[in-house]
Amino acid sequence: MIYVKEFSYTPTIKTLENFEKHTESKTFKNALVGFIQVEEHDTEKAILKVEKNLVKNLKWGARKNETNFIVLHSFAHLSESKASPEFTKEIFDLAEKRLKNANYETAQTPFGYFLDLNINAPGFSQARMFKSF
Repeated sequence: MIYVKEFSYTPTIKTLENFEKHTESKTFKNALVGFIQVEEHDTEKAILKVEKNLVKNLKWGARKNETNFIVLHSFAHLSESKASPEFTKEIFDLAEKRLKNANYETAQTPFGYFLDLNINAPGFSQARMFKSF
């Protein structure tokens, strides 16, 4: 997770054809960006347990950085152990719904794309956090 003063993306290459088409760039300010990796072994757990743990950690990171805005960003292309794209997207959608129900503002970066990213993150310890579960 990285707390950002500003985070923006531009879709560049679509890598998964079965997901929604995106062409628009977006920018978010004062947000926690979750760089999320759903691993193959996560599919052996109940989906709601995986989603609940994800949300718990994102809310913790947001509180530490005094923000109410959380961006969900798939970082799976860097891993050797990936859950299916469909399972991962379902986790993202469930997490976003739970966060909204808890009065967080949320967004998801385009799923199934390589993106140009711009990140402006402050240099203090709570701005960068890692959690594995």
